[in-house]
Parts: sequence; structure tokens; C-alpha cells
Amino acid sequence: MASLHKIGLLALALFVAGSSASFAQQSGTSQYKCMIQMTNYMGEKAYVAVSLMNGKGAYEKTLYVLGSNKKWYPDVKAWYKALGKKTPNISAISGASVAGGDRSVIVLEIDNSKLNKDYKLRFESAVEDKEDHVKDLEIPLTAEALSAKNEGTGFIRYVRFSPNTSN
Repeated sequence: MASLHKIGLLALALFVAGSSASFAQQSGTSQYKCMIQMTNYMGEKAYVAVSLMNGKGAYEKTLYVLGSNKKWYPDVKAWYKALGKKTPNISAISGASVAGGDRSVIVLEIDNSKLNKDYKLRFESAVEDKEDHVKDLEIPLTAEALSAKNEGTGFIRYVRFSPNTSN
């Protein structure tokens, strides 16, 4: 009978530990390394805005911007329009623009409560004197999509994610 009691306590402890781990995964944020491979286009370096989009297709948050010169932000038309007059200070989430054929690795911080819900990551790309690709790539914010290779339709050839284990 004592061993049955111990087994019951062990099962209860494992259940509580599993529930706590599940809750911890839902709250807070996770960081993902994001490798963006560009197509071999000719011309200036591309500006790429990575945004969190809600289920209605509205911008929720800017996650990263490749391209740090604010002068060219209006070329990333839909993203810039969505910012409106409330242009946030994005210096902490911006980096160098990326040339045709090159790749860039960035780190995206994503709110865990948005995973596997009705959210998408939108990659909008623009190059000076060329067309803007508002939906160069849209990825459902799911565990499955974040583990796959996602093909772009404009200046982005593909994007791959991996968990950032160095945080």
C-alpha cells in the first residue's frame, strides 16, 4: 500500500511539473534565429521589414528591419504606411540591408501566446528603383511553419528558422 501511495505522489508531481512546463512555454517570449536568403537580383541592397500580422491582416508589431537608413523606409510601402505617425524607435531591431544573392541571419523575439493562433509573420521587401513586394513571404506563426523552409515570391529566395539556444 505504501508503494501505491508513492506511485500516486510521483504521478501527481510529474503532472504538476508537466503543467508548469506547458504554462512556461505559453507565457513570455522565445527567440528564433531567422536566416533570410535573397535571390540573385541586380541592383541596390534590399530593405526587409519583418512584421507580426493578426488574423485580420493588420500589423501588430515590427519584429525586425533589415536596413537602418530611415530615408528609405517609405520604400517599404505597406509597412511604412501601417506605422503611420507613430514611428517607433526601431534601432534595437534593425540591421544592415542585404544585397542580391546574400543572406542575413537575424534574431526574432516572438510572444509565445501568439504561436499556433491566427497570426502570421510577413516579410516585405523593397529595392531602390524596383517594385516593393508587400507579401514577399507570409508564414503562419505555427510550430510546423517555423520548422520548415519557406519560399519567398520577390527578392527573398527563402527563409529558415531555428530556436535561438544562445539566449
